[in-house]
Amino acid sequence: MRPVPGASRRAVMEGRFLDQQQVAELERARATLDAIGEALVNIDHSGSVVYINAAAEAITGWSRAEAIGRAFGEVVQFSDGGPRTRRVDAGVGEPHHRSVAFVERALIRRDGTECPIEERTALVHDHLGSVIGEVVLLRDVTAVRALTARMAHLAHHDLLTGLPNRLLLADRLARALVLADRHQRCVAVLFLDIDRFKHINDSLGHSIGDELLHAVGRELTMCVRSSDTVSRQGGDEFVVVLSELERPEDAAVGAQKIVTAIKRPHLVSGHELHVSVSVGICGYPQDGHDAETLLRNADIALYRAKDAGRDCYEFFRPEMKRHAIERQSIEAELHGALKRGEFVLHCQPKIDLKSGAISGMEALIRWQHPRRGLVGPGQFIAIAEDCGLIAPIGCWVVEEACRQAQGWQDAGLPDIPISVNISAAEFRNKHFVDHIRDILADSRLAPHYLEIEVTETILMIDAGATATTLGRLKDMGVRLAIDDFGTGFSNLSYLNRFPIDALKIDKSFVQQIVAAPSDAPIVSAVIRMAKSLKQRVIAEGVETSDQVAFLVAEECTEGQGFYFSRPMPASQLVESMFLRSDGRAGLRQTDALPHAQRRVS
Repeated sequence: MRPVPGASRRAVMEGRFLDQQQVAELERARATLDAIGEALVNIDHSGSVVYINAAAEAITGWSRAEAIGRAFGEVVQFSDGGPRTRRVDAGVGEPHHRSVAFVERALIRRDGTECPIEERTALVHDHLGSVIGEVVLLRDVTAVRALTARMAHLAHHDLLTGLPNRLLLADRLARALVLADRHQRCVAVLFLDIDRFKHINDSLGHSIGDELLHAVGRELTMCVRSSDTVSRQGGDEFVVVLSELERPEDAAVGAQKIVTAIKRPHLVSGHELHVSVSVGICGYPQDGHDAETLLRNADIALYRAKDAGRDCYEFFRPEMKRHAIERQSIEAELHGALKRGEFVLHCQPKIDLKSGAISGMEALIRWQHPRRGLVGPGQFIAIAEDCGLIAPIGCWVVEEACRQAQGWQDAGLPDIPISVNISAAEFRNKHFVDHIRDILADSRLAPHYLEIEVTETILMIDAGATATTLGRLKDMGVRLAIDDFGTGFSNLSYLNRFPIDALKIDKSFVQQIVAAPSDAPIVSAVIRMAKSLKQRVIAEGVETSDQVAFLVAEECTEGQGFYFSRPMPASQLVESMFLRSDGRAGLRQTDALPHAQRRVS
């Protein structure tokens, strides 16, 4: 619709020069312009505003009544300091669009605040083709920029923890290596994960696990400098880049700080979680010259830390590569070992230190490897835990142990309990108690002849859930023991919450009670404490007569170790431990114990 030359806006609005159809068309056009999302400002050839739509009112802060007649530069101001007046030169044959693409600028609103916008202009021609004005389109890109920034952040950061992801880590690490070369400094890459994190997910659910990951990520960030980088790689794996170090050994300080910090209790949704981390350390330039090599070698060192017992850090060493290759080989062969029937059960007796008789057996798994020979659990159990095979392997041990114990009873041999060490993965399985019940029913073994051994670490992950599971086992009649007691640094007051029958003193204390007298008071204290709680005490790793003498003097209940018997197949146990000297079935006394008692007396 062509404007009426010389007609004032008021005259047009009053319809003096327009018929009703034209007025209707004008109102329709105005409503259409007000409905569009982009701000539109129409100016005449002198640069005065002749119309703005509703979006333009909102973005500039000027009402339509106030804006019309004012200079464009007064209504629409930009922070880049463009001219406050704008004149559109009239002419014939001008291109219909002065600006096709949007130009990004910063608009200054009437209240002085800034708004990021995109501007595009188009010329207005009359029926003769002469330029009589200009239409300026302004698009508010505040939301677009925020979304763009958010997308860029998500592309470089972990969604759960907000930490840098693999992509951003690679960039940060590359920059750290360049700076290290420039300033003749070192860089350390720390690869770490949460020990037994899968058990928390399995027992408490993934939402609790996610909250724990967030808490660990926050704790890691507090352990490092602002110039360092903490990245989540996925799952429970994190990478920390310590830049600008003077010496490679300085990484040990940061690693120890992390190990100590993560061990503090984490309160997550009402659960007090006790976790630890294993850390592998690789240094630049001595252990690798590019990011990929450094990360790979730090990962290798991480697995060495796990093999060393977890809750510690290990520096990368070249020989670890051979260990990593060997580990991968064992893991590959382990997947089919259970199906091929390559596992065998060995048993080691526990000795009553007062009577010298066998008081129980502990079931211990061995791998009868077709090429490696008989492989001890220390070479494959940790690998089985990491690759998710520990649950089916552990289930096999419980089944075989119960079957063996009942088999001894059926053969007329003495009725003695058999104990099985349970992994965290098995214990945290919600069907664990039901599995134990089914195994006992299938084997016909009475529940009080089965003793379940769990470590302090398992107890401390979630004390509430642990107490519930132990209570259900106790109600069934199953006996319960804490294995490796003294190594988990648990709160001793927790012991009253659990229906424990026995404490097994870790062999590291027992083996030092003579060589390192400082450990002797610890053993004595544990024995006294267990007695006050009416619990049996079993000393593991007994190897010398001096150790036996000390334990007997302290009135320790039972002993277990090479001094009495090595683990052996069930058939050999029947001959060496069950048959008395007259050939009849019975509990044979160990010859070592009276000697120890004589020494004490």
